[in-house]
Amino acid sequence: MRTVSLPRGRQRLHAMPTSTGYEIRHNTDYNWDGRHRGLTPFTVLQHTISGTGRLRYQNRNYHLHAGETLLVLVPHNHRYWLEKGERWEYFWISMNGEEALRIHKLALAATGPVLRLNQTTIDHLADCSLRLLKGARSPGAASAIAYEAAMALYDDVFGSAEHDDEKRLMQPVIDHVMANLQKPLPVEELAAIMGLSRAHFSRVFAQNEGVSPAEFVMQQRLQRAAKLLTRNDFLPVKEVAILCGFDDANYFSKVFRRVYGTNPTEFRTTGMYASILKGS
Repeated sequence: MRTVSLPRGRQRLHAMPTSTGYEIRHNTDYNWDGRHRGLTPFTVLQHTISGTGRLRYQNRNYHLHAGETLLVLVPHNHRYWLEKGERWEYFWISMNGEEALRIHKLALAATGPVLRLNQTTIDHLADCSLRLLKGARSPGAASAIAYEAAMALYDDVFGSAEHDDEKRLMQPVIDHVMANLQKPLPVEELAAIMGLSRAHFSRVFAQNEGVSPAEFVMQQRLQRAAKLLTRNDFLPVKEVAILCGFDDANYFSKVFRRVYGTNPTEFRTTGMYASILKGS
């Protein structure tokens, strides 16, 4: 295992690596919980070279195999770990900074937490990690490498004209969802916007957005709730629930805790995610 301590400056840079390294892990004490790694936001981009790892992300389970890349935001409701008898070989780059967080949140929204990147992108990311391991001479030099890694990921996820066309295909649905989060949004209604059957629409939407239509709507409801709780402390939690499409405040609290690891009242009191939401 090799990790690196990176130079720190007094200024807040838009992209800054916080750690990078290469590991082969065999033991079950390898276990990272995204809700218990502090409140300072950062991301983890971790590529599987060989073996397998486990990820639980918003109550969905994944097995990561060779060639797959994990992308998660901290703090967040996720966990990745090893089971007994498993082996995981990987390299990773962790970073923070407003632009790095913005790019990685865009990628997460488009693909979900498990990516299959082009080999040229993987090689580019590995090269960035190696250059950081050899020693960045200054905070600015370290930031430049982190920004380069973030842009390599961006180009892989968003760089093709074909992908842009697919994103535009679903834009009317996304616009309708964002304008009507306080209302019921059945999948049949969203499918009708595109003139597709429910089954066909659900399949196409999941291919383009990385999540099912229902999951996408729930993500947007909870993101709006987090913003309202953070920015509008005069609103009662029950009213926040209604504004975000939850008729039952108890159900809202249950779902909110499942994703953010705390109930809406505690979330508001601690100011959790406030720094991330400012850039949303």
